[in-house]
Amino acid sequence: MTDLSAEDALRLNVLLAGELHAVRIDEGAMVLYALTPKGEARVSLHPNCRPDLYVMRVRELLGGHALGSPGGYPVHLRRWTRMGHANPKNLEALLKLGEPEAATAVALAPTLDDELARRAWWALPTMEVARYMLGHVAVRQGAMGKVLADFLIEHLPFEENPIQAMNSIRAVIGAGLLDAAASEQLWAKAARRPHYFIGFLEHRPDALPAGTERALPAAVQARALAGDPWAALLERCHAPSGQSFLAATELVLEKPAAHEAVYLLLDILGGYFSALRELEPPADLADLANLSDDWRGEIEAMAALSRLSNAVAVPILTRTTAVGPLMRRHLEPLFVPIIGHIRVLRGVGP
Repeated sequence: MTDLSAEDALRLNVLLAGELHAVRIDEGAMVLYALTPKGEARVSLHPNCRPDLYVMRVRELLGGHALGSPGGYPVHLRRWTRMGHANPKNLEALLKLGEPEAATAVALAPTLDDELARRAWWALPTMEVARYMLGHVAVRQGAMGKVLADFLIEHLPFEENPIQAMNSIRAVIGAGLLDAAASEQLWAKAARRPHYFIGFLEHRPDALPAGTERALPAAVQARALAGDPWAALLERCHAPSGQSFLAATELVLEKPAAHEAVYLLLDILGGYFSALRELEPPADLADLANLSDDWRGEIEAMAALSRLSNAVAVPILTRTTAVGPLMRRHLEPLFVPIIGHIRVLRGVGP
């Protein structure tokens, strides 16, 4: 294989002799960038063979220096680190390889800290990497947390994949890094992009923008206060946030973005009512403020929703790869009854 040009070999070896935090390579411009304690260094590359082969040769040099591996970034290591099993001792070295896949491996590593996140973000500032890194408590609570959250929200309009957009919002809200103004704007935009709601439903089910509160009889409120799970969930559903939760869930069910959104939403919805799982409806329904048939219907709706999980959609979605309107038609037999139960709890017509 062709050696590096003399000029490049000299400059790269000088660079590697100093302290190095991370490397990235712009293959189009044939420029190697290095992050050092003093800032960013730049080395223009001068190929003496095919550019792709030359970049491979550069990465072999970097791999030999960082990992003692003359072959660069081994294939077996790629698979292993992608699964989040990178050796903590190797994380710093992985960022010196100029390999996007290695930077992604660092972002996935369970032992990632705020400083390594800063270096990984310099090496590969993508939405995918930002989402991965916000999954780490140390990063969320560190200086990089807000940087990554702001990036995801700023670039959300350019994310064409609805599932990735959904996951960006989930990452930011799950990290507790969505401020009030951005939260209000996202909630408003979700009316046109219902998959945006899912992050709110997952992480803020009881802290949503207020809907219209539904009144509860005093007897039901008293039983909720005493710890009755049925009365407590009726109170939760009738609260302003509960009505927002139900209305937003209905919108997502009417326009699910893709399989992943369906599975997640059903888990969230079932989880909202999970306190009722394995419980029989109360025998003394009449004691709940002399319940009429309408109230009885709400108890039955909550019982039905408590049994939901992603498993109920598996028999349908494993038989189709359809998305959009065609997927929705496949899901109608499942979703129509669910939406009916939600409307009962919202107090609106069928």
